[in-house]
Amino acid sequence: MSGKSKKGLDRRDLLIASIATVGAAATLATHAGSVQAQDAAASSADAASGGSPGTVYTGEMIQGKKVVSALDADDLEAGQKHHLYFQGVQMPTGQYWYVSVTVAKGAKPGKRVVMTSGVHGDEMSSMHTVQTVMNQLDPMQMSGTVMAVTDVSRPAIEGMQRRWPNFGRGSDLIDMNREWPGNENGATAPSRHAGLLFNRLLRPNADTAIDFHTGTSGFDVTAFNIGGMDVPEIKAMLELYPVGQIFDSHVYPGVLHNAFVDAGIPAFCPEIGAARVLDLEMISLFVEGTMNVLKHHGIIAGPMGRTGKDVSVFIGNSAFPILATEGGIVEHLVKLNDKVEAGQKVAIQRNSFGEVVAEYTSGVSGEVTGQRSDAMSEPANPLVFILFHKPPPEGVEAYPE
Repeated sequence: MSGKSKKGLDRRDLLIASIATVGAAATLATHAGSVQAQDAAASSADAASGGSPGTVYTGEMIQGKKVVSALDADDLEAGQKHHLYFQGVQMPTGQYWYVSVTVAKGAKPGKRVVMTSGVHGDEMSSMHTVQTVMNQLDPMQMSGTVMAVTDVSRPAIEGMQRRWPNFGRGSDLIDMNREWPGNENGATAPSRHAGLLFNRLLRPNADTAIDFHTGTSGFDVTAFNIGGMDVPEIKAMLELYPVGQIFDSHVYPGVLHNAFVDAGIPAFCPEIGAARVLDLEMISLFVEGTMNVLKHHGIIAGPMGRTGKDVSVFIGNSAFPILATEGGIVEHLVKLNDKVEAGQKVAIQRNSFGEVVAEYTSGVSGEVTGQRSDAMSEPANPLVFILFHKPPPEGVEAYPE
């Protein structure tokens, strides 16, 4: 139940509402009378109604590439690849964070697929996967459009860190994959950035979407997909990847692929191993699966590659976390993708004297889907996640990608 007063907004809500109102008013006052502001206002209204805002060029060029503040891929010439920059949120200096946009516009009409990566700044394999897929596409042989945005959270990527460093109300780190679909007049830069991207770039150009990720720094994961298999369109795509595991779950609000789903656009999330590295062997599996998805939607032609059936994919609907109870060095007794039984010992932990201070067992039968890769751990850090079939015990959260 909401903690708000029955009399109306509490003080925090009132402050946030006031900030949004003042910000919107200041924007209108600063840009009143300019053609660009009129275009932006129309774009925002169209986006709010779910319509296409049309393409808005800012008139700027960055490294020879045009800058847009809104994009409708229908405006682009067919049979070509287009490289653009999208103007995202402003920095404190008044400069903008720009994101890279590649559009492969097919010679013939067809479905529109949006691929994103870099929502977390330490996830290199996901970015490389999207780049590899785009490099394999020939627009003259395509029906439909594939759009890629590889560097969604630019400030986080610059530091190769998971979270966006935000300075609006003192130094803070914000997980951008809890901000979607965002708010163009939100109280933080990541919220505003998410709102701009979702309303003016991503949603208007998507019939389906794939948001690529990896594990976080210090925590390694298998090759697996996350998505709700109760949605037939999503289930069909999840099963087209030759990866060992599928996490059949809608996880939680605020993640990008769920924002697409809430907007009526089938979407899911591939997870491609460890952060901060390029796992070329694992990347190849997700490139193959993504090309299968494009064939499935009739965007490109050719025979299907390997799918989940070819690798006996394991499907679970819950992820059981095993958390550290002590500080010390962690020694894993199982590997990623290993099958484990309930009660099986999966890790031990030693203190500075080398004495065993904790032993950890699985509470369920399933497969190892994630392991802490940092050797040291303090209490409450996740050590292992086990993918399994049954609902988790009460109070246990799903895998925090």
